[in-house]
Amino acid sequence: MRDGNPDLVTVVGIGAGGWDGLSRTSRSALTEARVILGSSRQLELLPPAVPAERVAWPSPLVPALPGLFEEHAGPGVCVLASGDPMFHGIGATLVRVLGASRVRVLPHPSSVSLAAARLGWPLASVEVVSLVTEPVDVVRRVLNPGRKILVLSRDASTPAAVASLLSSAGFAAASVTVLSQLGGPLEQVSSDISGADPLNVVAIDCGAGPSSSLVPGLPDSSYVSDGQLTKREVRAVTMSVLAPVPGALLWDVGAGSGSIGIEWMRSHPSCRAIAVESHADRVSTIGVNAASLGVPGLRVVQGSAPAALEGLPAPDTIFIGGGLTRDGVLEACLAALRPGGRLVANAVTVESEAFLAAAYAEHGGEMTRVAVNRASPVGGFTGWRAMMPVTIWSVTR
Repeated sequence: MRDGNPDLVTVVGIGAGGWDGLSRTSRSALTEARVILGSSRQLELLPPAVPAERVAWPSPLVPALPGLFEEHAGPGVCVLASGDPMFHGIGATLVRVLGASRVRVLPHPSSVSLAAARLGWPLASVEVVSLVTEPVDVVRRVLNPGRKILVLSRDASTPAAVASLLSSAGFAAASVTVLSQLGGPLEQVSSDISGADPLNVVAIDCGAGPSSSLVPGLPDSSYVSDGQLTKREVRAVTMSVLAPVPGALLWDVGAGSGSIGIEWMRSHPSCRAIAVESHADRVSTIGVNAASLGVPGLRVVQGSAPAALEGLPAPDTIFIGGGLTRDGVLEACLAALRPGGRLVANAVTVESEAFLAAAYAEHGGEMTRVAVNRASPVGGFTGWRAMMPVTIWSVTR
């Protein structure tokens, strides 16, 4: 049994109601603890009758965790966490650092659960976004007409930042509610975003506003570009070949305007991407596009492949959109793939298409040619204008 483990760490969720809001089991764990770790705010919620040594978290926290638990090794170690420790909380981090067998979690209702209860919102249909460690632009990914969103705030400045973003994104008429100190004696629910308590959740009822599809193939106008942009129709086909899955990491090599990496990350909040681009102006543009489309976490590496690929985390999938014919790029990408990983490369020029044909002959896989025609005015009539055909090669290691 885990409870017989002398190195067991008990994580106790605590709300704004403090000690009075805890269950008997949680109180008992804290009363019997030898050491209690937590933020200064959380530790101050404990009454003097709790005799344990109190240790405030250092900053930065995560790198210090192994040393902290080595220093305080032994039975009777507790951690205080806000609300439900396994919902955007320290509990998940401790499981990752210490292993599940060393962690026992005693949850408290999360601020999200309490907010949904106060508002009468069905929690299963609500989008939840955490700004505790993320920039406010991540909210853009979930904005759509009629959607309800709960935002976990970093501090008292978050409600105003969210309101400003909504205005710039075309949702100035959205209903914004600030819920502070949920579950505590100072709980407050208000539409006033000024002077917010640092411990707050922001509720957004989007109402009317511009729609933004999560399906790959956003309009080309969604991107700032100098022309180095995988066009909408080809991008949609390319993304279907890349086949993003939750949690997977993509390398977007020769990223141009960043559209492939951006739409990869938009497909699921856990998808990650690294855009590799040699041109400084395009590196800046990729950052602008990623923020405006709700995935500011897209990592951008300035440099030319294959040298720029050295030391990057091993990818699950690689897309080569530029620099395909440069010496060593394809070889380095194939070598970097995890077993079962997928590589997709697009070619527009005759030379790069010939390169893909040779790679297809050597490595197998699948090759597709996509030709797109768009309607456009021809005098007083309408005719078809052909875009440059694109050859797509994909291979699984």
